[in-house]
Parts: sequence; C-alpha cells; structure tokens
Amino acid sequence: MPRWTIGVEIELLAPPGGSRRDLGERVAARRGGRARRIFHPQAEPSLVPGVPVFETLTLGFAVADAAGAPVARFVDDLTLRNDLAAQAAPKPGWYRIAADDARFARLLARHCDPEAPLGTVLDAALPVFGGAVELKEGGIHRLSDAEGATIALAAPLPGERERPCEIITPPIAADHERVVEALLAPARDLGFGLPDEGAVHLHFDGRPLQDAAALQALLRILAEHGPELRRVCRTNPRCRRLGPHSRELLEAAFADGFAALPWPEAAARLIEAGATKYCDFNILNLLTGRPEKTTFEVRILPPTLDAGEIVAHAELFEGLIRRATA
Repeated sequence: MPRWTIGVEIELLAPPGGSRRDLGERVAARRGGRARRIFHPQAEPSLVPGVPVFETLTLGFAVADAAGAPVARFVDDLTLRNDLAAQAAPKPGWYRIAADDARFARLLARHCDPEAPLGTVLDAALPVFGGAVELKEGGIHRLSDAEGATIALAAPLPGERERPCEIITPPIAADHERVVEALLAPARDLGFGLPDEGAVHLHFDGRPLQDAAALQALLRILAEHGPELRRVCRTNPRCRRLGPHSRELLEAAFADGFAALPWPEAAARLIEAGATKYCDFNILNLLTGRPEKTTFEVRILPPTLDAGEIVAHAELFEGLIRRATA
C-alpha cells in the first residue's frame, strides 16, 4: 500500500437522467453527513474574438461526514464531452456563471450563493459591481456594472452537463484503497460509468520534490521512460490536455548547475521556461509556492471504477518519486 500522502481525482459519468448530485448525496448518506452545493471554478475555451477563455463557475457538491470532516467534492469537468447529448434541454435547477476575467469569477464565487436559483444568483454581486441584472434571450441573466459593461452571465447548463462527475478527495495519508473504494462503491451501485475522454489524476505531496536536484532526477526519469509509463498505465488516447514536457522546460531542468540552485531560483527558471499544468506530469503546483496545493500530479492514468487499480498505479509512481528523492 502507498505510504505517501496522495489526493485522488477520478472522472466518472452519471447514467442518463442522473447527475453528480446523486453520487454526492449517496456518499453523504452513507457517512451520516451532508452534500452542500458549491461553485467549482473552471476555464473554458471561448469562441468570442479577443477573449481566449471564459472563467466559469459550475455547480458541484462538497460532502462532509457526520463530524463535519471533508469526504470529497463531486464537480464538473469541462473536458468530458463525447458522451453527452449536447442538444438535450437544460435540466431544471442547473446553471453556470461565466466571466471573462478570473478575478471577477473569484469575486462572484465569494459573494454569490450556489444554493440560489438561476434567476437571483447574480443579485448578491450587485453591491460589489453596481449596475443591474437583466434577463436576456434564452434565460440568460446578465450582470453589468454602473457603466453598462458586462461582468458576468448566468445561464442554464448546456445539455447533460450535470452528468460529468469528477471525484476530488482530500489528501489521503493512509488506507488509500479503503478510502477510494468507499467513494467508488456507491458510484457503481448508481450505474456511473467511465467517460470516453476520462482519466484518473494523482496528486502526491510534493514538498520533498521542492529541491532542484530531486526534481531534476524525477524529470529525467519521466523524460526517459514517459512512453513506457504511458504503455504500462494504458493511458486513454482520447484524454485531453496531455503531452510531454516542452523542450524548453527540459533544457532548463537539465542545464549545467541546475541541481545546485536554491529552490526559489530553480522554480523561477522552470516557470520562465513555460511549466504548465496541462501535460502528462504536472509540476506547476510545486513551483508556484501555494502551500495548500504543493503537489506533483500524475495525469496519464486511465479512468476506472476499481480502487485497487488506482492504488497499484499510486505505488508505481511513489516508487519513482522515492528513487528521485533518495
């Protein structure tokens, strides 16, 4: 069994007519707790000229046990598309909020109530931005500032977007298989399946890797054995946002003298070289210095409802990390 502290993300799909809320509430009932509706932030590619992405808030569910301790979150993942009937009518009560600025999205998440209905959810942001909320064609509610500039849009959720369900666990320090199985057993009971583009992600506690020599050693292992790791792990070829580290990043990491650098300087060099989240092995969280998410993320694992398979993959990568940090 793994001895490392690991956060697990498992992408699933609710059966037609179901939703991620069903799984959140089933898990909450089994733990004697509750499922609380939350906003989950995501970036979505935009078709509007001059606006590369929309920052969206989608509806998810945070489950706590009877003592109030977090169990897991059940949220949307916008990369899961192929299995959905995009033209299906929006399901009552489901919506999303979109803004063209991440700062606006964070303010909206802070001030708006995810339990509020679509028609009034943006009202709580009026004291922040001024302006007005107007109803537009298609049931879209537009929040503008005092000068009439658009701040955000709240709109009915497109067809079947309530079905994608990414389970996000808190960091698991022990009994990994038991903890994960307690989340997957209810999913199997409810008929949840595997998305066409799905994956499992593992977030390893990355603090031992915040050392230039250790990270260089790990990057060398991953660069040399990446194709073989993909084969052994049976990476889903339809999974989005994967790929090797860039040539520029590897050149920076393998440069003479890199291993002897103080950590802040080493991290800055890799950020400057273009470190990104969207690759096979995400080191960006190691570099940015956010203490609540200092992780090394493995992104190449296939979707599964088998807790044992997830734990086996975790053991494989724990071994590689231990080798790099030895």
